Amino acid sequence: MGIPDSVLLKPGRLSDREFDIMKEHAMLGAQTLDAALRAFPGVKFLEMAREIAATHHERWDGTGYPAGLAGPAIPLSGRIMALADVYDALSSKRVYKSAFTHEIARSMILKDKGTHFDPDVVEAFAKTEEQFIHIRARYVEPHAIAA
Repeated sequence: MGIPDSVLLKPGRLSDREFDIMKEHAMLGAQTLDAALRAFPGVKFLEMAREIAATHHERWDGTGYPAGLAGPAIPLSGRIMALADVYDALSSKRVYKSAFTHEIARSMILKDKGTHFDPDVVEAFAKTEEQFIHIRARYVEPHAIAA
């Protein structure tokens, strides 16, 4: 949201400046939802959407962005979306990479338990991973899965 296509669709690695631009999407999304909340105050799904937009790139260990929140200071909705967003990014084809298999995405998520991700959210993912597999299979692009 609000990110130039030259950055969003770049096939190679982003420069530091491009990555800084990419990181702006979290606050741009939150600001957009702030405007919606001014027009429709108290609408719960907009409040949660704003919370998710603003916090889905925070990391359990505090090294995320935009606010550097850590642990339980990150709203649960943002902690859940952080894992879901990474799973989707790993298991989907992008202009700069092929899709990873579920097994590879799973191992990467498990490795980041307690650093990137809330350990309880990772445990919930592990207990429900069959659902992730079925949902991914329903939406996967043909020939999108690599090794």
